[in-house]
Amino acid sequence: MNNIVIETNNLRKDYHIGEVTVHALRGVDMKIHEGEFVAIMGASGSGKSTMLNILGCLDKPSVGSYCLDGVDVNTMNRDETARLRNRKLGFVFQSYNLLARTTALENVELPLFYNGKIKARERKERAVKALEDVGLADRMHHMPNQLSGGQQQRVAIARSLVNDPVLILADEPTGNLDTRTSFGIMELFQELNSKGRTIVYVTHEPDIARFATRNVIFRDGKIQKESQVADRYFATEMLKNLGPEIEEDFD
Repeated sequence: MNNIVIETNNLRKDYHIGEVTVHALRGVDMKIHEGEFVAIMGASGSGKSTMLNILGCLDKPSVGSYCLDGVDVNTMNRDETARLRNRKLGFVFQSYNLLARTTALENVELPLFYNGKIKARERKERAVKALEDVGLADRMHHMPNQLSGGQQQRVAIARSLVNDPVLILADEPTGNLDTRTSFGIMELFQELNSKGRTIVYVTHEPDIARFATRNVIFRDGKIQKESQVADRYFATEMLKNLGPEIEEDFD
């Protein structure tokens, strides 16, 4: 394996609700290497979403350390963490989180506005390339309401790629999609991973977890089990089995 992108040691997270303390994470040790494709699973309340928020630099642990691409996140202040998040991470959300009144191209450009070194021309060029990479070259001037759910998620994935991050984090990326469209999104993730992208996604669906190469299962704030995916699904083959009508969402 290549460089370690994620390393956590004894990660703990407590939330205080009145006089009650909720132990969301209870000592998590995790390593994810460059080029891995990891699915994080677990029931509601298992700690998987809290873990994703910490990995995404959206929250900090109560105890323990987190290094992202060799950088100790715990030592950084809020502004430094925000810059690290923008430079190193790409996010894909279940609800897409696209701006309704801006085109696909403008939505993809958004993360680049936080980098003052990138001029307008380069912003557009990088956004165009990201949309081409996800198969939406002919949809870049469409508004979100003119796109299918699968196409909107592809715009979100393009947005996550535009800063050339070391890690893509996805939170239930197929949660709002039908089976066929879900397979199309997983096909895109597998293609990106085959080109070296490191991807970590949270899912509650065992079938969707089988598209990854490794599964990490959380329970009661701890890692219950880690395993390589023995009988892995390949989205391209599964799309073929569904028949040609699968392509409708992406026309």
